[in-house]
Amino acid sequence: MTLHSIVIQKLLSTNAHLGRRVASHHFKQFTYGHRNNMAIIDSDRTLICLRNAAQFIAEMAHRNARFMFVNTNSLWDEIVEQMTKKIGCYSPAMNILWRTGGFLTNSHSPKKFRSRRKKIVFGPTQPPDCLVVFDSDRKSSAILEAHRLQIPIVSLVDSDMPIEYFNKITYPIPCNNSSAKFVYLFCNLITKTFLLQQKQRGHVSAEIETSEQVGAIEEAKKDELLVVPYEFLHISTDVEKIEEMLDKLVVIKFNGASGTSMGVSGPKSTMEILNGLTSLDLIVNQIESLNSKYHCSVPLVLVNTNSTHEDTLKVLEKYSSSDINIQSIKQTQHSQLKSQGGQSGEDELYPSDHGAVLLSLLKNGTLDVLLSKGKEYVLLVDSDNVAAKIDPKILDHLVENKIDYCMEVTPTSYDSDLIGSRLQKFELAAIAQNSIKDLMERFKLVDTGSLWVNVRAIKKLLDTDELRIEDISVSKETESDQVLLQETAVGSAIRFFKNAIGVSVPNSQFLSMKKTSDLLLLKSNLYTYDEGVVRNIARTNPANPVIELGPEFEKVSDLLSRFKSMPDIIDLDSLNVTGDVWFGAGITLKGKVAIHAKPGMQLEIPDGVVLENEDIKDPSDL
Repeated sequence: MTLHSIVIQKLLSTNAHLGRRVASHHFKQFTYGHRNNMAIIDSDRTLICLRNAAQFIAEMAHRNARFMFVNTNSLWDEIVEQMTKKIGCYSPAMNILWRTGGFLTNSHSPKKFRSRRKKIVFGPTQPPDCLVVFDSDRKSSAILEAHRLQIPIVSLVDSDMPIEYFNKITYPIPCNNSSAKFVYLFCNLITKTFLLQQKQRGHVSAEIETSEQVGAIEEAKKDELLVVPYEFLHISTDVEKIEEMLDKLVVIKFNGASGTSMGVSGPKSTMEILNGLTSLDLIVNQIESLNSKYHCSVPLVLVNTNSTHEDTLKVLEKYSSSDINIQSIKQTQHSQLKSQGGQSGEDELYPSDHGAVLLSLLKNGTLDVLLSKGKEYVLLVDSDNVAAKIDPKILDHLVENKIDYCMEVTPTSYDSDLIGSRLQKFELAAIAQNSIKDLMERFKLVDTGSLWVNVRAIKKLLDTDELRIEDISVSKETESDQVLLQETAVGSAIRFFKNAIGVSVPNSQFLSMKKTSDLLLLKSNLYTYDEGVVRNIARTNPANPVIELGPEFEKVSDLLSRFKSMPDIIDLDSLNVTGDVWFGAGITLKGKVAIHAKPGMQLEIPDGVVLENEDIKDPSDL
């Protein structure tokens, strides 16, 4: 019998699964079914919510936060009293005071209150940091006041909980809250959580002299990112461990980029790269390979916009026979960004920032569903990065070191100090979000668009209202070149996570497809494609060739018509083409090549020619 089965049997023995009546509509997400007009609560969902609440209570207890435990059921008085005494939170006066209207909202003004039991007590001078409610159907006033003060609420909720109070609870725990056994189990869990955190806090306080020093250290870390070299990562040799680890992963691909700028209708992810393969095929092939190799089940979630959703649904029909669980959802609109002209275009309504995607997933309930299915980590993949890799090495490192947030970055240059085999800290201002050429020289690292996030960590931040859309999608206009830049995901979201790192991945895992020059790289012999993107080992230069094509090559149809076949660019350093230029088949380009056709002139590069460090301006130069 597995540990999970034992825990579920323990929950069933407390009768926590027996609801009072058929569940309200908002509660049906926690029910398994119904019998004899009674809701049967799903014990798996109860266990997940119980774990989330315990983790939140542990975090608050570690910070030495103020707790208020609310209970009016006389049957639980002794259980709750014993718990509060053991954890050092026993306060009989506070247990009575919640009944008095305005007890929390007027707590800034200490007064004498007279309770229903005719006892005179004093109100607290500070409100609690967390409210724990045991029988929420009787505690409407405490819940309303705590919600008004934005105090996180942990509460047991039954199937007949009204939606107006249910929506105000931060961490609801679906259960039969009239079960004494379950209340005892819950109190025992809180007691053990508190005692463990108090013990750990005691060790920490012995090592740190003052809380001011701790604050200074934390403040310094907010502006820096610890970057781990990819060579430091190792994967476990235990196949069963890898299988269990991958079963907790879900891949989410932002699929909002449209191919209209390259003259192609539909999303970029459905654009053919080579031999009928698209970037969506590449990510699906990777997942299929992992699922087959490790006998796991990694799902794929595509987050679309209005302009890409319908086309994506049609493309997904080709995967109907695949064993992969592929879901396609529409991203919530956030009109946060403005274009340079001051107008908000359709693309600005769907910022590709990872935080906006996560908020969209939270609002449509996707994160809750992932948690209910045992998923713990999310890999967010940018729509433009064709070479994004689902790397078990990175996931293994995150799980082993309990990392909540990991950004994949790659150096903008090939300085040995940046790629060296040592841990380094980089200022967030040194990490660029986009691979725009004229911006690269200003930064040391570039964000590849692949982000690993712990689902519970992001859920906790969003539930406690610490992470908001206005904190993430921030745009700024630089005075020097009037370029509209959105802050990097590292700089905008990393400050909310305690355990956050960056991993410096090889440059081959970052191939952005924004222009036809990028497509030329992808269609060339520089890369091969099967389960992912594989760089040709014949190329010794770690950097990709720099390719600049004129407006004559702006559309995909122009590129394919002007190149009879893609040239050999294994030894190419740079290529600059402008004007009416046409390429034959079997061409080899080496070193630095520039081809400029004068206005009104048509230049044809013949079949089989080898151009090495050439500057072609006239047919006679060939």
